[in-house]
Amino acid sequence: MQLLKNLINVLFPKVCAGCNAFLLSNENVICTVCRHEIPLTNHYLNPENEAFKKFYGKVAIEFASTLVYYHKKGIVQEMIHSLKYRGHEEIGTVLGQWHAEDLKKIPITSTFDTIIPVPLHKKRFRERGYNQVTRFGQALSENLKIDYNPTILKRTVYSKTQVKKNLLNRTEIIDSIFEADFTEKEHNKHFLLIDDVITTGSTLEACSRALLKIPGSKISIVCMAMSHS
Repeated sequence: MQLLKNLINVLFPKVCAGCNAFLLSNENVICTVCRHEIPLTNHYLNPENEAFKKFYGKVAIEFASTLVYYHKKGIVQEMIHSLKYRGHEEIGTVLGQWHAEDLKKIPITSTFDTIIPVPLHKKRFRERGYNQVTRFGQALSENLKIDYNPTILKRTVYSKTQVKKNLLNRTEIIDSIFEADFTEKEHNKHFLLIDDVITTGSTLEACSRALLKIPGSKISIVCMAMSHS
């Protein structure tokens, strides 16, 4: 079996999700060099961090954190694009495991009841074949021992990808795009809303408002990355 694995590694060598260099046998998804060069936010250390401040005066949230900064043409952009458009879902798993180790260190994590991913519209899901935040959420769920539920929040309106939209168009997301499908058992829960990258925060704001229609609900937000100039 080990001989077969070695042969597969020779014929189909694994490469780093950040720089495309060949991975060593003891490296997984991201090479050691990229791990050291990835710009960490350390948001979890500061409750009043920049991610949390994105939602000041817009929607009431309890906590917000991202793992890394997203820069154009940087390592994180390469990783997120590989995850989102090239089917490399294992990147989400690694980032989820990584961020979970940070979140374990802060008290508020123990108050989270359910992890909820920002949903894709059914048409977008069929086009892509997966939700890019699923593995991230599942890794957080497994490591933090928190329930993962991708069915409560639904996207009811299909829209074109926002990658090339300008700031004005991004902020035109309206509350009716998302709705919460819940029963009484979801009342009085603290939901951890997750996504890949925070840019303007408009999508997460709309999702939060939908979830806050659940009686007694509270919202916190955790993402893989935050756009940073």
